[in-house]
Amino acid sequence: MTDIKISIIDRNGTLHEVDAPTDMNMNLMEIVRSYELAPEGTIGVCGGMAMCASCQCYVLSDHELPEMSYDEDAMLAEAFHVKENSRLGCQIHMKPEMNGLKVELAPEE
Repeated sequence: MTDIKISIIDRNGTLHEVDAPTDMNMNLMEIVRSYELAPEGTIGVCGGMAMCASCQCYVLSDHELPEMSYDEDAMLAEAFHVKENSRLGCQIHMKPEMNGLKVELAPEE
């Protein structure tokens, strides 16, 4: 098992440094849910299908992320609180090169 360290600022502004496995194909939304960093039912409402934007986050580190898919781009075009660095957590999969990733959860709708 290979874990990486990532930093997540929750919706209350609290910083959490967590371990994220890279060998389970987990995404950032699933990591947030597994550590209970957002109230149940407020993140990943669509189950990670890029259809709800409840897992929107702001990428604060300079990591090179995979290119945004059409579905992710379309969903963010309709979401609230979108910034230049907005991404959907369900579309960011944990890989070794994500070590040190820092994100902030966007406010609830």
